[in-house]
Amino acid sequence: MRSSVAVVHELVSQLQPVDETEAAHRSQVLWWLSRTDDVFRRVKPTVPPQHLVSYVVPVDAADGSILLVDHVNAGLWLPPGGHVEVDEHPARTAQREAHEELGLTAADPELDQRPMFLTVTETVGMDAGHTDVSLWFVLDGRREQALSPDHGEFHRVRWWAPAELRAADPSRFDPHLLRFLDKLERSPGSSEFS
Repeated sequence: MRSSVAVVHELVSQLQPVDETEAAHRSQVLWWLSRTDDVFRRVKPTVPPQHLVSYVVPVDAADGSILLVDHVNAGLWLPPGGHVEVDEHPARTAQREAHEELGLTAADPELDQRPMFLTVTETVGMDAGHTDVSLWFVLDGRREQALSPDHGEFHRVRWWAPAELRAADPSRFDPHLLRFLDKLERSPGSSEFS
């Protein structure tokens, strides 16, 4: 197994699923990683047809709000993020994307080096036709942080309180977002995320 794929396999192995869906995704991804090294996108948008993505989710611990972007291509509110480059550590991808897409510095200890959540999703919008295996990383964020969003990729960027997310139309968000929010609120030290 390619060493960079072994690192991802280890990260996924260490995840504690929040529900049956994440447990199924974890099993599916571990099986996939043990059978191929072809997990990094080489050609936009769909080669290989299943590849790794890192989401970076800025979370304001003061009120539990999370920063989402209104993604131009997907037509959904999503966490910032992007495709993992060949042999790149997924946490490094999250750091890079936070900087490229939001102008944020996501250095230790602000960004946990282990993903909190794992999803397997068929893409929507302009790049439909492939599967994203997404590792969700949490970044310690603050509403008052200055942002420099990439307006070529996003219509808007905004902080969402958990209650706002639960009251909103779920079809406008990543299909796994509320499950992520549940896991975030159940995580150690998450009493402030409610």
